[in-house]
Amino acid sequence: MKTIKTTITLMAFLFVTAVFAQDKMANNIDNSNIALQGYSPVSYLDLGLAQKGNKSFKSEYKKVVYYFTSAEQKTTFAKNPERYLPQYGGFCAFGCYAGAKFRVDPNKFLVNDGKYYLYLNNVELDAKQLWLAENNHAKLKSVADKNWGKLSKTHN
Repeated sequence: MKTIKTTITLMAFLFVTAVFAQDKMANNIDNSNIALQGYSPVSYLDLGLAQKGNKSFKSEYKKVVYYFTSAEQKTTFAKNPERYLPQYGGFCAFGCYAGAKFRVDPNKFLVNDGKYYLYLNNVELDAKQLWLAENNHAKLKSVADKNWGKLSKTHN
């Protein structure tokens, strides 16, 4: 009897671990499961601004936590959360195009066709400028979408 309980407990642990690992693979989140480094997904899409959210206005969707600037933004998100999710799980769009997952600078983003895309920006590379320099959003997005199918199932 003890062996059965141990086996069931182990199986439950492995299932939870696998689900959590999938969340980490498909979403650019920190150890607290906070997306977008605490920036508001509603601000990106509805206002075209990168605004830091407030933990007083937080919401969880598919085990990922999002912060908002106001109760109104939180309500807007709750009505249609899929609309406000970042492309490529919040990883760098240009990185996905290149076949890799990169962390982003939450202030480097573009809104296009009702979606927002985030980009890596550091001393050596401004991925948003690389994306814009290609001057072909449809082509870049098509390749990034295809690559994301595989990348969303891999660890960084």
